[in-house]
Amino acid sequence: MLKECAQHGYFRAESCPVCGQGGRFLMNDRELDHLGRILTGILRHFPDRYQLPIDSQGWVSLPQIARAIAQKHPAYHWLRVQHLVAIAETDAKGRYEVRDDRVRATYGHTVEVDLDLPTENIPDHLYFPVTPEEAAIVLEVGLKPSDRRKVHLSKTAEDARAAGMVRTPSPTLLEIDAKRARADGIVIKRAGKTVFLVDQVPAEYLARFEGELAPLDDAAASPPDAA
Repeated sequence: MLKECAQHGYFRAESCPVCGQGGRFLMNDRELDHLGRILTGILRHFPDRYQLPIDSQGWVSLPQIARAIAQKHPAYHWLRVQHLVAIAETDAKGRYEVRDDRVRATYGHTVEVDLDLPTENIPDHLYFPVTPEEAAIVLEVGLKPSDRRKVHLSKTAEDARAAGMVRTPSPTLLEIDAKRARADGIVIKRAGKTVFLVDQVPAEYLARFEGELAPLDDAAASPPDAA
C-alpha cells in the first residue's frame, strides 16, 4: 500500500514509519505493483510503446508519462504526477531518479542511453553472479553485457547471490577488484542503492568469491524486479 504522510512524505505501509499516523491513501498493492512495472518498462525498455520521448540521458517527462499511462490504461484515469513521484521516492532499491518534472531509471536499460551517474565512492570490491557452467568461461574472457546495455555489478556478495538466484538456485559468485580496475581507467558508475554499472570487466579483475555469505533468511538482498 502506498500512502502519504503530511509531515513525512510518501511511504509503503499501513501507517507512517516515523509518526505512526495513517496518512492519505494513494494506491493499493496491486496498483503499486502494476504501475511500478509499467513505469520501469517505459523508462528501461519501451518508451515508444507509449509514444514517449526519452532523451540521451534516460529522462522522460513525468506529466507526459502520467497522461500516456492513463490513456493506455483507462483504469488509471486518476493517475497524476504525484503518484509516479511517490512510486519513485519509496522504491527500496533506488530504481528511479526524479529531477524537477522528469524521471529516469538508474539502471537496467535495454534502450540506448548515456547515464550521467556518479563515479565516486565506489567500493573496493564488487560482485557478479553466474551459473556454475558459465564461471570458467567468464573468468577467462571477462564480463560483457548480455541482455542489457551495461554490466550490472552488486554492492555485496549477498546482493549478487539474490540477483543470481533468479536464474539458478546456486549461483557462483565472482568478485571484482573494483579498486584496481578504476586505477587502470575503467569507469564504474553508482546506480540505485546496491547496483553499479560498467561497460565491461576484463578477466584480470575477476576472481571466484571465496568468502562467507550470510544465511539466506538473514541476507539483506532481495531478488531484483523482473522488469
